[in-house]
Amino acid sequence: MIPDIMKAMVLTGHGGLEALKYQDVTTPTPAAGQVLVQVTATAKNNTDRKAREGLYPTKKGEMQSFQMGGKPTLVFPRIQGADIAGRVVAVGAGVDESRIGERGLLDFNIYANDRRDINLTPDYYGHGADGGYAEYAALPSDQFHHIPNPDLTDAELASMGMCSYQTAMHMVTSANIQAGERVLVTGASGGVGTALIQLCRIIGAVPYALSQQDKAVPLLELGAEAVLDRSDMDSFVDRVKEATGGKPMDAVMDLVGGEMTDRFIDIMIFDMNARSTYPRLSIAGASGGNISEILWTRIYLYQVQIFGVSHGTREEAEQLMTWIRSGQLKPVLHGAFKLSELHRAEEYFVNRSSNYLGKIVIVPDSQWQTHGEAWAVQTG
Repeated sequence: MIPDIMKAMVLTGHGGLEALKYQDVTTPTPAAGQVLVQVTATAKNNTDRKAREGLYPTKKGEMQSFQMGGKPTLVFPRIQGADIAGRVVAVGAGVDESRIGERGLLDFNIYANDRRDINLTPDYYGHGADGGYAEYAALPSDQFHHIPNPDLTDAELASMGMCSYQTAMHMVTSANIQAGERVLVTGASGGVGTALIQLCRIIGAVPYALSQQDKAVPLLELGAEAVLDRSDMDSFVDRVKEATGGKPMDAVMDLVGGEMTDRFIDIMIFDMNARSTYPRLSIAGASGGNISEILWTRIYLYQVQIFGVSHGTREEAEQLMTWIRSGQLKPVLHGAFKLSELHRAEEYFVNRSSNYLGKIVIVPDSQWQTHGEAWAVQTG
């Protein structure tokens, strides 16, 4: 039985945690081409907080959220949560009823057209349409991908959501990373970083992780060639040389920005004679600062290629789903919180401890015992 009313965490406007209200809302009905998914877990992403606080400026002094299509799509009230795992419980017109009962994972993008190779106006479920911080979500049938793997729990499946994995994939494909290339992964302990390490290994590239040393062991186990300490940047170039045998990085996958950007260029250009390709910087975040000071002569004289990355394409999402089904990509799940405790989860995420690695997921209270309790995060 599908209830008429469901529990959801509703974003009522830009602001702090007080803008998130746990309340009853009407259960959505699937439109033509959609499936109704009973949500079992939704991964927490930093974009939830940044969108809530209006931290996506495209001009100095601006406070806003995404509006790549020319107008704001984050309207209130809105249910956030992009990386949705769950089960199909109803279908809209034009969708085969055989899909009912399927367990799946959402390709979180709201695509502007049917193109499979490009996505120029990125928007996503949980921002331009309601997402998974609720008991049910109405989603496009062709973007809710069947993932039957019995060895993956729903919480683990949500932790492999496309907000992180597809962003990582697009960073790699944009920079045309090839087998054998040395790639520095910044923010290596987070969702995108752990995805990047795995993706590099799948295609045969060699990932080097930038993180805290207390996370070195799990990052090495995940596939990092070496872990460089982010707390000591004065000797950064020398430590890169030591880790690589004196060779420059072929590319940097950057989630940090700020004053670090110039250092990342340093580690790609210190010996141009040792290179066989152009230095490449893919950037998909600015956690270390939104403004970087760079000499443009360094960029054009050393022919540094810079790729801005936001989301990805249908082709990339479908490839990732194939790798998830085959077991080539592994979940990196830190823990779970109840939906009603999303405020606590947000605080934990912002102030995460030194042992934090991978993703946390949000599980509806009605699904907690089955899909969340085993992964419960203990705080305070």
